[in-house]
Amino acid sequence: MKDLLFMLADLWMIFAGFFFGWKFIRRFGNYLLGLEWMVVATSGSNFLLWALLGGHEDSVLYDIAYFFDAFSRSVGITLILVMGLMRVTHRYKPSVAVDVGVFALAAVAGLYLQQFRPPVFHAGPATFYVVVNALTTLFLAYFTWRVWKAGAAGHAFALGLVSLAGSAIAIIYDFFPLAGDDAHRTIFYTAALATWGTQMCVCYLAYRALHVRTVATGVEPAAHAARA
Repeated sequence: MKDLLFMLADLWMIFAGFFFGWKFIRRFGNYLLGLEWMVVATSGSNFLLWALLGGHEDSVLYDIAYFFDAFSRSVGITLILVMGLMRVTHRYKPSVAVDVGVFALAAVAGLYLQQFRPPVFHAGPATFYVVVNALTTLFLAYFTWRVWKAGAAGHAFALGLVSLAGSAIAIIYDFFPLAGDDAHRTIFYTAALATWGTQMCVCYLAYRALHVRTVATGVEPAAHAARA
């Protein structure tokens, strides 16, 4: 049952990443969020394949899993997320060069930080992950307020809850292993994957709600409303 729940949580995150990532690109032209969502989904696909093949630590899939993990925890679901959400909060649309550059930065960060793995505890990288997550959560609080002010109270409430859950996962990740969990941290990863998948879903819905509001008030061109 524990393994089945893990698989279901991972499949949910994979679906949410690819489905809502494509929607970000197709409906809003937001490649920052769309591609990052797909990166998370690809990470989940790799993680699922690694688990199905036995979960051996000498597998190349294990190395890839840590790369994707570091990619998103350092820059992806932090800087890239904030820049992507600013499209609808501040009408910020970076150039293609900036888009490529920030993903290149995430790749470099992923390659460097993936070396710091359990079972050894690395205080520096662990603290870095928590700090950048906390800064991102501050922006998400602002984004949640904007969604609330736009009249989408339900989406704002859901976003607030899932953002808090994501912050809890970020803190637990390195600093507070769950009592009773196994060597592969199955219980923790089940909760984490379910939370991350839900975050991507809720974030898309909140973004859409705020986008519709900006179109209604004339901040964005009406042509975008038909596709949204």
